[in-house]
Amino acid sequence: MTTQETAVSLKRLIEAGDPLILWFDDGTTYYITVDPAKAHSIHCGRPIPLKDLVGKSYGSWIEFEPSNVKALLLEPTIEDFIMKARRESGIIYPKDAAVLMMHCGIRSGSRVIEVGVGSGALTLALTSQVAPNGKVYSYDIREDFMKLAAANLKKAKLADYVTFKTRTGHEPFEDEGVDAIVLDVPEPWHEAENAKKALRPGGRLASLNPTYNQIETMAGALERFGFIMIEAQEVLVRGILARPGKTRPEQRMVSHTEFMLFAVRPE
Repeated sequence: MTTQETAVSLKRLIEAGDPLILWFDDGTTYYITVDPAKAHSIHCGRPIPLKDLVGKSYGSWIEFEPSNVKALLLEPTIEDFIMKARRESGIIYPKDAAVLMMHCGIRSGSRVIEVGVGSGALTLALTSQVAPNGKVYSYDIREDFMKLAAANLKKAKLADYVTFKTRTGHEPFEDEGVDAIVLDVPEPWHEAENAKKALRPGGRLASLNPTYNQIETMAGALERFGFIMIEAQEVLVRGILARPGKTRPEQRMVSHTEFMLFAVRPE
């Protein structure tokens, strides 16, 4: 076997039902679930018969005739799943999700309560982090949101690491001794007492809200219920156009999306 053959054999081959990102050098991308019975339309040629992708390897190029345009087959990252997920609500951006999980110490084996599922963008991030030994318990009042989130998780093959639960009021959580709680609801201060009861000593809380008034009110509630290490952050991301001799910042950026308020439950 040659070196080239060995390198190719180490790549995972694409099978029916697999997700992939189709990347063109003009920056256009498509998220695709490989269904051999279907074709997928593209912006620069005839639709692609998806059966032609089965057996190819992630990281390889395919060429389209007669345009001679090439596209790269990539395995989706969690960021791809989040940004390409079907949505019916605002989402938590990867920039916020990454900082949240680092700050809260969420890792494989963690047990996490999520309140406010939405379209499941943050659920995708959380489940990818707690797998394969942890669990996310996601509560929401709307069953349609949970159904949509479940479909997005299934595409990412992360559905086994989450349990969805309907919750219509501010009753105590069914799960106790969890490592972290993430609140993405308009009035999180109503959950401060329940969060304290559900968290283990030393457990972390994160509250996501878009306005100063919300995090100010929440900070006061957390202090009243004995939480410590209360702090807030905002993450702004500006891309850089890295080009020989003319590198400069991009004119557009991902600025304010959420404020993140963090706290710790002491013993």
